[in-house]
Amino acid sequence: MPRPLLLSMALALTPALFTSACSADPADPAAEAAVKAAQWPFTATETARFNEPWAMTFLPDGSALITEKAGKLIHFDPASGKRGEISGIPAVAYGGQGGLGDVVVHPQFASNGWIYYSYAEEGEGDTRGAAVARAKLELDASGGGQLSDAQVIWRQTPKVSGRGHYGHRLAFGPDGKLWISSSERQKFDPAQDMKSNLGKIIRINDDGSIPADNPFVAQGSPADQVWSLGHRSVLGLAFDAHGKLWEHEMGPKGGDELNLIQRGGNYGYPIVSNGDHYDGRPIPDHDTRPEFIAPVVTWRQVISPAGFIIYSGTQFPQWQGSGFIGGLSSKSLVRVAFDGDKAREAERFDMGNRIREVEQGPDGALWLLEDGSDGRLLKLTPKAG
Repeated sequence: MPRPLLLSMALALTPALFTSACSADPADPAAEAAVKAAQWPFTATETARFNEPWAMTFLPDGSALITEKAGKLIHFDPASGKRGEISGIPAVAYGGQGGLGDVVVHPQFASNGWIYYSYAEEGEGDTRGAAVARAKLELDASGGGQLSDAQVIWRQTPKVSGRGHYGHRLAFGPDGKLWISSSERQKFDPAQDMKSNLGKIIRINDDGSIPADNPFVAQGSPADQVWSLGHRSVLGLAFDAHGKLWEHEMGPKGGDELNLIQRGGNYGYPIVSNGDHYDGRPIPDHDTRPEFIAPVVTWRQVISPAGFIIYSGTQFPQWQGSGFIGGLSSKSLVRVAFDGDKAREAERFDMGNRIREVEQGPDGALWLLEDGSDGRLLKLTPKAG
């Protein structure tokens, strides 16, 4: 049975108990959690726990696929609590920010069975890079299953040393194309180098081939994959109801960003940023170089964004069209309000733990995955009354 969180227990507190919680020792975790939860417009219910979960997606039957960073793909049924492992995931380069990453289903999954997943893989010597594969999902009666007909359809190039900034978020657009965030692997300059696909937003067909209308097709591979460039560490991709692509990225110190993606656009990193290098060296702000596209939102007090949806459900009608971003260092759920090509942070909910993933369920509930070992899967539903 689902277990309500301590953080949602305050929703059932009597006024006297709530007053007691508010005046309790601030070092008491239960009291502190209750105070926070009393201010939420939702109830958060724990439905399961996972080991370093990274991403999730729902299947047409209401069950979900959840990736664990060390290399497991889990099939989970929220209704029954039943779970099973999906075999066929390749060995991943686990460590640092690397491992098994995103998972999405094909828009015609119900008829073709394709799922898409990203992961970090080893290269020659001390090098690594992200890869994206697709495979047919075959579930079994025990709740698990297997992948078949697996095909790697995209890779970061070149593979480089280090274990950071893979990105590898996935999204299918209204055009039926697969969009991939390819971060710059903490190497800075590749984000501006069209002989590399690092630091770019990638657009490919569902089989890995190149769309003829990509902006840099005439330059050949790998530039022909690229839709936009000049990105740092992109950990969220989402299309709004008008088909516009928004992304968020972890900037350098004091420079997390929300961007509206334009065809062929250059977003300036590492030449410009509204943040600075972590060693204190300044980076010129976007307003010094107007030829580069500036962020729509910059968080000077960083949120460390991870996971991203633009809400379209009915359980929270007041939030239709809002963006929801998971916060890692901020331990928060951030709501973003959009107005055409503009956006702003509208609300922030203190969740008390690092939020790695945000997803919308088939019934319009919001789902969150906490980061780290023993990370909780939380279902957010409207507050009663």
